[in-house]
Amino acid sequence: MRRLSRKKALSLVRELDAFPKVSESYVETSATGGTAFSAMALLAIFEFFVYRDTWMKYEYAVDKDFSSKLKINVDITVAMKCQHIGADILDLAETMITSNGLQYEPVIFELTPQQRVWQRTLLLVQSRLREEHALQEVLYKTLLKGAPTALPPREDASIEPLNACRIHGHVYVNKVAGNLHITVGKPIHHPQGHAHIAAFVSHETYNFSHRIDHLSFGEEIPGIINPLDGTEKITYNNNQMFQYFITVVPTRLNTYKISADTHQFSVTERERVINHAAGSHGVSGIFVKYDTSSLMVTVSEQHMPLWQFLVRLCGIIGGVFSTTGMLHGLVGFCIDVICCRFKLGVYRVREDVQLHNQMNNQIPLVADNVPEE
Repeated sequence: MRRLSRKKALSLVRELDAFPKVSESYVETSATGGTAFSAMALLAIFEFFVYRDTWMKYEYAVDKDFSSKLKINVDITVAMKCQHIGADILDLAETMITSNGLQYEPVIFELTPQQRVWQRTLLLVQSRLREEHALQEVLYKTLLKGAPTALPPREDASIEPLNACRIHGHVYVNKVAGNLHITVGKPIHHPQGHAHIAAFVSHETYNFSHRIDHLSFGEEIPGIINPLDGTEKITYNNNQMFQYFITVVPTRLNTYKISADTHQFSVTERERVINHAAGSHGVSGIFVKYDTSSLMVTVSEQHMPLWQFLVRLCGIIGGVFSTTGMLHGLVGFCIDVICCRFKLGVYRVREDVQLHNQMNNQIPLVADNVPEE
């Protein structure tokens, strides 16, 4: 009996402690901490991707450069023989620009299956660019080393006759409105203006079906798709006139991959049949009328600063800690109210512990009256 009393006394002494105890509700393990750290890690990863991403900033200013020349890059295929057509440029001052920079190359107008797939892909990209203008920013940020808008060469030599003429090259003109036209006959220059010698070309050979593989202004930038690239017009009328009205906007492009001065442009298309008897006057051919804008656009690639990323990261960590803490406290308070009301969970255990302690307090520490054996 003495041994039993000593064991009870030792257990009671162990329960006595001068230091305050932490409440059991604060030492219980829960999934709140792991959830908070998981949320912080996930948001931090998303924020890192945002930090790595860039965006395009557009700034507008008045173009004060009027003395420089404007470069026009041309690559157009016309369904007529080279000796029957001519291309030249006439600016607003009635000054004829010689087409020395343009080359005439006899080719086959019909495309091979590989070239046709390329053209369909290019037209699909063009349609997406018209619907989603934000895709142009993607092209700016992912400029390629090659020229993706260049028509791939034919796979093998064909025995078909060369029934078309490819006019390609570049010409430097004044930064004023002008007209690039391709029509019947070679151009000649005289003091009163200019003309095309078309008397020796049969009217039955007129066919201005054409394909614009590339047309741009300013410095050529690989990876940029221009509005008219891949355009193809087919006509079965000998008196067809095609007109393109273009507004050229000087553009300064500054990205992490390239920095260049180029030009963007918007275009409006029109075509009609020349019929003098019906009042539709004009000349059969392809006419590209362009005009330069007085505004210059600066497109620069922007990146989030490091200090801003760190501030946002600290905000994520602090916000998750605060939010999870408040939610944990609110949920815990609600659970405590429910458990206290219905005597569930820890509150039931506490009552059993209190009842057990009361029973232990009624037992004496040492049994003095117990006779020794």
